[in-house]
Amino acid sequence: MMHRGWRAAGIIAALVMGCGPLAAQVQDTTEIARLKAQVEAITRELEELRLGRELVVPADTSVLGFGPAASKVYKTGQGVSIGGYGEVMYERFAATREDGAPSGRTDQLDALRAIVYVGYRFTDRVLFNSEIEIEHANTEQAGGVSLEFAYLDFRLTPQFGVRAGLLLPPMGLLNELHEPPVFLGSARPETERQIIPSTWRENGVGVFGEAGRFTYRVYLINGFDAVGGGPSRAEGFEASGLRDGRQGGSKAVAEDFAGVGRLEVAAAPGLRLGVSGYLGNSGQHAPDPSAPGRTIGARTGIWEGHVEYRARGFDLRGLFAMANVDDAAAINMARGLSGSASVGERLVGWYLQGGYDVLRHVRTSHQLVPYLRYEALNTQDRVPAGFSADPANDRRIVTLGAAWKPISNIALKADYQVERNAADTGVDRFHVNLSYLF
Repeated sequence: MMHRGWRAAGIIAALVMGCGPLAAQVQDTTEIARLKAQVEAITRELEELRLGRELVVPADTSVLGFGPAASKVYKTGQGVSIGGYGEVMYERFAATREDGAPSGRTDQLDALRAIVYVGYRFTDRVLFNSEIEIEHANTEQAGGVSLEFAYLDFRLTPQFGVRAGLLLPPMGLLNELHEPPVFLGSARPETERQIIPSTWRENGVGVFGEAGRFTYRVYLINGFDAVGGGPSRAEGFEASGLRDGRQGGSKAVAEDFAGVGRLEVAAAPGLRLGVSGYLGNSGQHAPDPSAPGRTIGARTGIWEGHVEYRARGFDLRGLFAMANVDDAAAINMARGLSGSASVGERLVGWYLQGGYDVLRHVRTSHQLVPYLRYEALNTQDRVPAGFSADPANDRRIVTLGAAWKPISNIALKADYQVERNAADTGVDRFHVNLSYLF
C-alpha cells in the first residue's frame, strides 16, 4: 500500500514539474488523451489509498453460495469491506378473490429492505462477515432492525474451513443468495418462504469447502421452536408453514439442535445441481399435553433438490422441497390449534421458473429478461388424525413478468401473479420492485 502511495505521489510530482514545457511541446490529441488517462488512473489509486482498497472491491461475483455483495469480504486484502443491497416494492391487489368475494386487501408501497454488509479480513485464512437488515423503513411503525448473519470463517486449507456464529442454513436457492437483483421475480417463491423459511438464520458451527466441481456446507445449529412462547419469541409452527418456528439467533432456546447440510456440483458451465437437508427436534422440551410428564420431540426434517442454469441469456431454475413434522397433534394441543388450523405433518412445494435476456444479441449493456414461474405448494399435505386441512393452503401461483437491468447491480422488475387455491379464495396481485446491490 505504501509503495503504491510513493509511486502515485512521484508521478504527480513529475507531471506538475514538467507540465509547462510539456504543454508547450505536446500538441497532438493522442498524447493529451494519454496524459488525461494517466491522471485519472492516479486519482483512482489515491482514492483507493485514502479509503482502503477493501472498500472499493466490486460486487460482481458470488463466492461460496453468497450473493455478490455479501461475497466482497472474500475478495479483499486485509481490512474492512462494505457492501449492501435494498429493494422497494409496490403491491397492488385485485379487488375480488377468485370466488368473486371482496378481497379486502390494501395496496401498499413499501421500502421493503435496506441492507449493509460489514466484513473484516484479518488474514488470508481468517475473516468476519455480517449482514445488518432494516425492514419496512421505520421501527416505530411496521419496521424492524435485525442481524441476518454474523460469523467467523477459519480457512484451514483451500478445500476446508470452519464457520461459527449466526449462520444461514444452506438450503434452497434463496436463503443464502437472496440479493434481489440476482434472482427473477419481485417476490420470493412461497415454497422458499413457508417450507424453506427464507431468510432463515440460526446460531451454530460447521464446516464448508470445495473439492473440484463440488461445494459443501454442513452445520450444527439450534433447532426450530415448534410450540413457541420461549425467550426467542418464536411463535411456533402454523398451518401456513414452518416460518414462525424460526428463532433468528435471539435468545434461541437450545434444548434441541439440528444438523443441516448442502452438496452442490457445477455440472457444466452455467449449470449447477444441488441437494440439501435439515433434521432435528423442534419441541425444545415443551411439555406434552397428551402425555403428562413427557416433552414434545417434534422431529422436523426438510429435504430439497434444485437445479439452476444461467448461461447464453437463459436464467432457468427449479426446486422441489418437502418437510415432515412429528408430534404435530401434540404441537396443536400445546398451541391451542384445532380443526383446519392444524400444523402440517407433511408439507410439499415446488416451482419451475425461466427467463431469457432478449437484448443478448443487441450491442448494449442493458438486460431485459421476460420470465415465467409456476409454483405449487401445500403446507397441510398431510395432517394428524382428528384434524382437517384448510383447502386455502393448497395453492397454485403463476407469475408472469419482466426484469430490466441497466447495469447488473440494479434491477427493475414488474410482474403479475395469479393465485388459485382449493378453497377458491386466491387473490391476484401486481408487483413492481426496484432493487440494487453494491
